[in-house]
Amino acid sequence: MARYTGPKTKIARKFGEAIFGDDKNFEKRNYPPGQHGNARRRGKKSEYATQLMEKQKAKYTYGILERQFSNLFKKAQSAGGITGEVLLQLCESRLDNVVYRMGISNSRSGARQLVSHRHITVNGEIVNIPSYSLQDGDVVAVREKSKSLVAIDHALASNSNVYEWLTWNSDKKEGSFVKAPERLQIPENIKEQLIVELYSK
Repeated sequence: MARYTGPKTKIARKFGEAIFGDDKNFEKRNYPPGQHGNARRRGKKSEYATQLMEKQKAKYTYGILERQFSNLFKKAQSAGGITGEVLLQLCESRLDNVVYRMGISNSRSGARQLVSHRHITVNGEIVNIPSYSLQDGDVVAVREKSKSLVAIDHALASNSNVYEWLTWNSDKKEGSFVKAPERLQIPENIKEQLIVELYSK
C-alpha cells in the first residue's frame, strides 16, 4: 500500500477527531464522511472493527505504512516492558516525528519531506531516512545551508509546544532527543492496548 496523500479532513472525520492537527473543515463537519455520515450508524461495531480502527488511526497519525507498523510492533514485543507503550515510544522516536515535535515543521508529512530532502542532521551527519530511530542524547539540527528556509522559520515561529523529553535551542536551530517519552508525555489519543489485542489474535 502506498502512503496516503489524499484529503486529510476526510480521514480525520473517519476517526472522529482531528488527528492531523488544527483543521477548520473538520470543525465544521466532525461526523464521518459519505452521504450517510450524519445519520445514526446501524448496529454496534465489533470488537475486531474497534481494534482495527485504532491501529489505522495510529498508522495515519504517524504516517507509517502497514509493514513498517507491523515491524515496529514486533520490535516492541521483543523489547520487554508494556508492549503498547513501547510501540508508541518507537513511533515517537522516529526522526520525522521528532522534527515535527521540535516545531521545525507544522506537520509530520512536512517533517518527513524535510528529512527526505536532506535538510536535517543527526549528530552532525545528514540523515534522509524519516523512519530513522533516534537514541537517547542524539542531537537533531537543521542543516547549516537550510537554516534560512522560510518554511522552517514560519513553523518555528508558530510553534508553542514544549516537551520534557526534548530540548531546543532556537538560536542554533538544534535540539536533543533526551529520551523516549513516557506514555503520559505522549499527547496522542491512541488506545494502544486495542492495537496489542488486535496483533495478539
